[in-house]
Amino acid sequence: MNPGILYAFAAFVLWGLFPIYFKTLHQIPALEMLAHRMAWSLVFVIAVLVVRRHWRWLGPTLHDRRLLGRFVASAVLLSANWGIYIWSVNAGHIVEASLGYFINPLINVLFGYAFLRERLRPLQWAAVALATAGVVWLTWQNGAPPWISLALAVTFGGYGLLRKTAQLGALEGLALETVLLFPVAVVYLTIVGLAGASHFTHASRGLQLLLAASGPITAVPLLLFGAAARRIPLSMLGLIQYVTPTLQLLTGVLIYGEPFGAVRAVGYGAIWLALGVYSLEGVRSLVAERERRAA
Repeated sequence: MNPGILYAFAAFVLWGLFPIYFKTLHQIPALEMLAHRMAWSLVFVIAVLVVRRHWRWLGPTLHDRRLLGRFVASAVLLSANWGIYIWSVNAGHIVEASLGYFINPLINVLFGYAFLRERLRPLQWAAVALATAGVVWLTWQNGAPPWISLALAVTFGGYGLLRKTAQLGALEGLALETVLLFPVAVVYLTIVGLAGASHFTHASRGLQLLLAASGPITAVPLLLFGAAARRIPLSMLGLIQYVTPTLQLLTGVLIYGEPFGAVRAVGYGAIWLALGVYSLEGVRSLVAERERRAA
C-alpha cells in the first residue's frame, strides 16, 4: 500500500478526536489557546529537527522570497483554520465544524480543477452540485450561510493546495510555518501576561501540561498530512478525509449532546449523497487506471 494512504488515515483519525482535547481546555479563551498552539508547535518541531540534525535546508529557504511568500500564505490559512475550529468547538458548534470537513473534499476537487488543471468528470460535477444544494438548503432554513463550515472548508482546502505544490517536505514546511507564526504568538502571550489576563498562569498543573502538549498534538497530524499530500493525489486525499468529520459529528452528537434535527439532516444528507457519488467515481477511476496500467 502507498504509505501516503496510511499517513492520511492516521492524520484524519487524530483530527477527528480533536474536539475531546479542546473541550478539556474550555477554560482557556480561543485566542490564547491558538497562541499556545503556535508557540508549543514550534518547540516540538525544533526538538525534532535537533534530534535529526536537519538544518541545511533552512538557509537557502530563508533567501527564497517566492517560497517564503507561499509559506506566509499557508501559515495564515493554517492559523485561521486553527482559530475558527478552537472557537467553534468550545462554543458548542462541533456539528457545524464537522460539516466544514465534509465539504472540504469537494473544495479540494474545485481547487484541483481551478489551480492544478485537474479535469472533472461528469459525476464529480454532479457531486459538487449536490453539495452546493445542501449548503443552499441550510442557508435558507437557518437564515444565514453555515459560515463556520464554509470558513473551515476553504481555509483548510487552501492550505492543502499550498502544501501540495510546496517545494519543502512535511517537516521542513511545518517548521517554516511555525517559525513564521511564533513571533505573533509570543507578542500576544506577552501582552496578555503583562495585563495579568493569562489563563495559563492561573490554570492547574494538569491544564498547563495539556496546553503545552498542544505542540505535539498539533504537529504530529500536520506532519502526517504533509507527508500524505506529497505522496497521493489531492482527490484521494479528499476521499480519505471523510474519517475526520465523521468522528467529529459522532463526538458532537453522542458525547456532547449537540442537536441534529430534521433540517440539518436534509442538508447534511445532500452533502453525504454528494460525497457518496464522488467516492464512487473516485473508486471507479482508480480501478480503471490500474486496469489500464496492467494492460
